[in-house]
Amino acid sequence: MTTDEGGWTVIQKREDGDVDFFRTWKEYKHGFGNASKNYWIGNDAIHALTRDQNQELRVDLRRYNGEQGYAKYTTFYIGDENNKYTITVSGYSGTANDSLAYHNGMRFSTKDQDNDASENDEDCAIRYRGAWWYRWCLKSNLNGEYAQTAVIGPRYPVWRFWMNSYEALKKTVMMIRHKKIK
Repeated sequence: MTTDEGGWTVIQKREDGDVDFFRTWKEYKHGFGNASKNYWIGNDAIHALTRDQNQELRVDLRRYNGEQGYAKYTTFYIGDENNKYTITVSGYSGTANDSLAYHNGMRFSTKDQDNDASENDEDCAIRYRGAWWYRWCLKSNLNGEYAQTAVIGPRYPVWRFWMNSYEALKKTVMMIRHKKIK
């Protein structure tokens, strides 16, 4: 709660492989895990928290070598289930480069709901063992399969433009708060 002047609500957290994030639409809809360790708050909850379209997003990242970075977005919200939890994200600043704007306007996909924009009927959620707002397929995949080391591959929790590679990350946290009035 003290990061960047506080007031954040954690919507996603990964710090080890104790919780499998390769889950169904229903599980992502309602949420799963333990908020203190590995967690997805639930797409219905994210929609409810962001529907006033007055939220900002911060993504904190940690590599296996201990290096930390972050990406902050001045605009973040997702649609409701009827709109497949479509993401709206913009206004990047930070130290980890922007690996989320590529996914702007995309619907959420899980292993049992293929809503990506890939060609040839490729199912990004299955191919990359995660659930995300995939396009063709990804530049970030924070809900991918957890790796125990800094292996390279897009199926892991990755943030492509930070290290200019698909290096698996040790820790990720996504959090939102009402925009601060300046």
